Amino acid sequence: MGITGQGQGQRDVSEANGVTGQGRSGVGRFLAALRSTVTSGVTGAALAALVVGVILKDVPVSVTGGGVLVLLILLAFLGGRRGAGRDEPPALRTALARIEDLRATGGETADVPVTFRLTVAPEPEDERPAYRVKISQSINLVDIPAYRPRGIAVVEYHPQKPWDVRIVTRPTPEWSRRAEEAEIDSAPESTLVRDPAGGAGSWCLLVLFGLLAGAALVVLLFRGELFASDDPRGASKESSSSSASRTFSTSTTVSGPSSSLLTFGRMRVTAMELEARVDTPYVTAITIEDHRMAVRGDSALPPAETVHLQSLPYELFPGLVREARTALGVRDPESWRIDVTPGAGGGVGPRVRVTVSGEEGTAHLDADATGRVTDRRAVGVS
Repeated sequence: MGITGQGQGQRDVSEANGVTGQGRSGVGRFLAALRSTVTSGVTGAALAALVVGVILKDVPVSVTGGGVLVLLILLAFLGGRRGAGRDEPPALRTALARIEDLRATGGETADVPVTFRLTVAPEPEDERPAYRVKISQSINLVDIPAYRPRGIAVVEYHPQKPWDVRIVTRPTPEWSRRAEEAEIDSAPESTLVRDPAGGAGSWCLLVLFGLLAGAALVVLLFRGELFASDDPRGASKESSSSSASRTFSTSTTVSGPSSSLLTFGRMRVTAMELEARVDTPYVTAITIEDHRMAVRGDSALPPAETVHLQSLPYELFPGLVREARTALGVRDPESWRIDVTPGAGGGVGPRVRVTVSGEEGTAHLDADATGRVTDRRAVGVS
């Protein structure tokens, strides 16, 4: 069943409220930016007046600059205390979310930082339609295979801060059952919410601009007594990149002691290195051997016809190789290889084939995207 969030009437009301909220949020951000610019301008002017007064030995100017600085510090302190006493941490809400995409961004420890793109479906009593959000969260290496594109996860979020979402890695049995049974439709990309404080660089530029403008104004007022020096600085750098349809292939070879890709965690780390090299997690074929991993891809293909590099259960692959080498009639295996290819469509996930070769011949077994064996072909079986 698809989770739509609300009926049409409630959805229209929620969307109207969302537009009004966005308008109010825009006005609030403008006023906050204006207040920040003015405050930083006054601060810059006060600092400049203090310095100019000291240089020119002008006591009234120094006292004025110092007095304004003390007043600003006092106002900031009182405003901070009042805000701390008024704000209360909002209660967390639990909901289901569809995993649109995920990408691991590291792999040096057992907890791997993963960037998720989610469609969050709030509960009906929240009166909020489904929306998209992008988060980053550390997931244990062993738990990563449980999170796959188009899968359902249990999340917690702040109702007043919808961008503050965390995946619940150990949900209650009731929420686990709901996640297994639910189907959530993807929310439009236009519903993506962001942290208003996320643009810290823009705020820093505003503050810096205000400080410099205030200081420059004071220096201009006293330019007759001071040496004036212009130091215009401007930098504008634009970069554009164009991407076209392309095919790619790359491989990497591991070496050194205990360098076999069967070592726990080595396959996933190597896959992340290849993903960074080709700059996409979607490939059309993956080949893994004892000391080598290779990928091929075509950027023109849709995600449904590709394999997502980080969605595979690499931690289960060594067990599949072990079974193929011992249970399919090859007494002394000389080599092994894992080939991963996209499924045949219709919701079928990637196909994993393990091939072993020896003096007796070649044997292989097939598994699905969860590591479950679906077929075995011993030596001599066609």
